[in-house]
Amino acid sequence: MTGIRNMTYLAVFLALNPVVAQANSATETQGIERITVTGSRIVESLDEVPASITLIDQQTINENLQVSSELQNLLSLAVPGMAPGTGSTSNFGQTLRGRNVLVMIDGVPQDTPLRNGGLGIRTLDPASIERIEVVNGATSIWGNGAAGGVINYITKKPGEGAANVMLSQSIRSSLVKAEDSIGYRSVLSVNGNAGKLGYVAKLSQEKYGVQRDADGDILGLQYGLSDSRQRDAFVKLAYQLDDEQSLQFSYNYYDSDQDAKYRDVAGNIDLGEKTYAVPLTAGEVVQGAPQGPEGNYNLMLKYQHNELFSNTGLVVDAYRQKIDNVFFWSATLANPEQEFDGGQSAILSEKDGLRAVLTSAVILGQVDATFIYGVDVLQDVTSQPLLDGRIWVPEMDMGSHGLFVQSKWAFGDDWTLKAGARRESVSVKVADYDTLRLCRNTQTCSTPMAVTGGKIDYDATTYNLGLRYRWSDAFSPYVSYSEGFEVPDLGLLLRTATVNDISLIQSEASVVKNYEAGFSSQVDALYLNVAVYRSESELGTGSQLDSATGIYRPVRAPQKIWGYEVSGEYRLSDAWQLSAAYGYAEGKDTKNDIYLGARQISAPKLTSSVRYRSSADLSFSMYWLHVFNRDRFSPNADGFYTGDQGPVKSYDVLNLSASYQINNWQLFAGIENLLNEDYFPARSQSFRYGTGYSVKGLGANLNMGVSYTF
Repeated sequence: MTGIRNMTYLAVFLALNPVVAQANSATETQGIERITVTGSRIVESLDEVPASITLIDQQTINENLQVSSELQNLLSLAVPGMAPGTGSTSNFGQTLRGRNVLVMIDGVPQDTPLRNGGLGIRTLDPASIERIEVVNGATSIWGNGAAGGVINYITKKPGEGAANVMLSQSIRSSLVKAEDSIGYRSVLSVNGNAGKLGYVAKLSQEKYGVQRDADGDILGLQYGLSDSRQRDAFVKLAYQLDDEQSLQFSYNYYDSDQDAKYRDVAGNIDLGEKTYAVPLTAGEVVQGAPQGPEGNYNLMLKYQHNELFSNTGLVVDAYRQKIDNVFFWSATLANPEQEFDGGQSAILSEKDGLRAVLTSAVILGQVDATFIYGVDVLQDVTSQPLLDGRIWVPEMDMGSHGLFVQSKWAFGDDWTLKAGARRESVSVKVADYDTLRLCRNTQTCSTPMAVTGGKIDYDATTYNLGLRYRWSDAFSPYVSYSEGFEVPDLGLLLRTATVNDISLIQSEASVVKNYEAGFSSQVDALYLNVAVYRSESELGTGSQLDSATGIYRPVRAPQKIWGYEVSGEYRLSDAWQLSAAYGYAEGKDTKNDIYLGARQISAPKLTSSVRYRSSADLSFSMYWLHVFNRDRFSPNADGFYTGDQGPVKSYDVLNLSASYQINNWQLFAGIENLLNEDYFPARSQSFRYGTGYSVKGLGANLNMGVSYTF
């Protein structure tokens, strides 16, 4: 433990010392003006944006892929305000700055806001991603769901040449106990150009063996990865019609399921007991169908005209999405009256969207102005049935449209002002339905309610205003105000309704107001970012245990969240690069003056990294995650915690990766949790929503493989 403690002190030193580096910034610190982002729906230089932006580049993605393909882990390491990874397929509780985040693939939303299942982050294979752009804090420009910010996966573009082919094969295994833990990952990709046509095609498959903790025991199966298989197919076609016009088609298919012949042994986190899995005995069968997304896909067609008329460009894209996420079997969905001893649900969602964006550049005297304006139209039909035929959440048919205008004003070379507004109109139709009678045991059951359906309308106008001053490379401060609009998890409210008409359900939407100030600094090889923020909302979403039924019900209350982030990057030389990032967030229910639980507020965390590249052939990286303590609540009279109020004790995870290039061959290896830290992830320590969350973190794991390009 002394070694771990010393490494933690080193990581803290890197985060607070002036010679630090930002793990999530682009690597070319000598030319930050060339770094561009599209989080505000326009390509612009990073040093123009009056907001906190995190860029995760291709090198960082590749280094983490050598350790693990889980995007949760990558985002946790790279984004200061992102809560630690959950160690599972679910990102429930992995918030950004204490609020829900909108996850997108090339601008197509991946979340199911009408019934948030916490599965939006894990929606495609990271080998399809060129970079990840994260806009931290509420933003109105993308509409519903971006209360905490936006994560946009930017997929790969066609490369130079007729055909660039890459084959990759790797295997992974527990280093604690290899038995049944062997897994593999296979990737085939090809991209190139043929005249005016550019293309990208990629197929991948990954198979996990059983996942073991630091003691060698199999991790619990709820949202688990043990004996799971992921399949992903990605295609992009880009055709250049002429010098100004282009068409692009993209399709992504993602499928994952867990087919584990094990059962959980329930633990109790308050007693220090973990939930773990053991093999089925003779005569036992797996309850329910395999959990995971069943053939989710995104399809998008994009048309771009760079000069529709004088100094004005147009981008129009249409998309279609299908989501079918199957959850784990649960005894809490039992109804003995109907002879159901449990149940298994699935979130079904189909989206059709159309977006049109115009960008006009004008010169007004000595001021360069850019205007971005357009419309977003979306149709989303979402429900959550049980696989046995019962309807838990009825079909919700949502139609929405948003009109927006965003402007950017450049006053000379020093000042940039951004201002914008968005008008959002949402209408959700629900037919008459009955809530389910669900029983935790024969004595504790909910009371069914016949609910009259109808239409719920939401309308909001949100604004944003930001100013950045480029005083010098060494000091570029900014201030900003932005608002985000968020429809509540309506499906959760409907399925727990205790009234007979949906008009009586407290289903108001939230407008989140985000205030932020910060600065960026570049001094020689040092690049530093600092941000301080505060967000407020008149309505939030919490939960409270109903002691009469044993079921957690949603609670709406005003919220205030505040925090700060520090991140930086420093190049010691052409070969050595250091980086670190620290994120702190805290929040309260201001009506009752109580702290918010872990569903929103994560324990503070520090990440740091050391990266070494001696030449174009050899590279090495080490990433360190330290999660600090958070203890804001008291146990009940029995000494147990409820809901999301459990205390978090600090822990550390160290990952190591290396690669070596030999002509067209690359050899790579990575170790996750190098020191075999024995810990419960932050979410496992905090949540008391059943024993399925009391699962320890992954023990030491080795991943090694080879790739060949031609």
